[in-house]
Amino acid sequence: MRRSPAPLLVSVLTLLSLLLSAASWRPWPHLKANNTDLALGNNKKFEGSSDFVHLKYHMGPVLTADITVHTIWYGTWQRRQKKIIREFISSISAADSKPPSVAGWWKTVQLYTDQTGQNVSRTVHLGAEKNDRFYSHGKSLTRLSIQSVIKSAVTATTRPLPTNPQGGLYLLLTSDDVSVQDFCGQVCGFHYFTFPSIVGYTLPYAWVGNSAKLCPGVCAYPYAVPEYMPGLKPFKSPNGDVGVEGMISVIAHEIAELASNPLVNAWYAGQDPSFPVEIADLCEGIYGTGGGGSYTGQLMDDHDGATYNMNGIRRKFLVQWVWSHVLSYCTGPNALDQ
Repeated sequence: MRRSPAPLLVSVLTLLSLLLSAASWRPWPHLKANNTDLALGNNKKFEGSSDFVHLKYHMGPVLTADITVHTIWYGTWQRRQKKIIREFISSISAADSKPPSVAGWWKTVQLYTDQTGQNVSRTVHLGAEKNDRFYSHGKSLTRLSIQSVIKSAVTATTRPLPTNPQGGLYLLLTSDDVSVQDFCGQVCGFHYFTFPSIVGYTLPYAWVGNSAKLCPGVCAYPYAVPEYMPGLKPFKSPNGDVGVEGMISVIAHEIAELASNPLVNAWYAGQDPSFPVEIADLCEGIYGTGGGGSYTGQLMDDHDGATYNMNGIRRKFLVQWVWSHVLSYCTGPNALDQ
């Protein structure tokens, strides 16, 4: 859905979109910093907490089996770009990473359970990959043609991606020269599940686009800033690639929601499953203590001036927080009250 980075309370439930955009994301850095933001930044409870948020379990499955992320690289990708994204995904289960860590962030996602009391899996693996460097479905994709790209990957005559509906996630990443329906205008990424009538299977999947050429100020914020926020200086990227850096937080957002709501019938707020507000939607734009509105929250600076909030295996990343139904507010491993 089209969402704001503010605390996203009741008003977000009224926003409409298409059925296939029921679980989508964009940071929307449209609010200007003001003294109220900074004053509220001293209050831990401002980080998305609210008595009005009623996140409920709707009896659907969560991903309790080991999670395997199968990636489709659509378009032209550089080797170093792939390495950054692969390391982020591998860092989700890297319990020995220096705190605050991506693995520590995932612990909040693990708190979500199914109707038998089983938690979301602790383990997230990199799975098989498929390169679609010749743009098999063109350079302009619709939401339905995205499912056709996935079908091509799982039914390919050579090295098809495995079909594992129980623990498999399918991550379609489009390069910076590919436009996607609603990209930049409404979403930076979304997740759903494939239709058997198109793909042949019901598979949870996510799409995330590289915004470097199309809308970095929208989807790579705060490493790029939109034109309507003059005077705001972008943060320095810790991995030297603004487009990919922006993708990391969106990928995290979508994987967290796929794990806790893979078929859009498990954990979400709101009464309409066509327009769910999920565990990452509730915390958009919040990366640290005091975050909300246009303020990211308190972050960390590396020795070279790059800004981040979590450690991976070897790299540093900026990843948005997620909602904890135990604490009833947004949280992350870099919270100052940890």
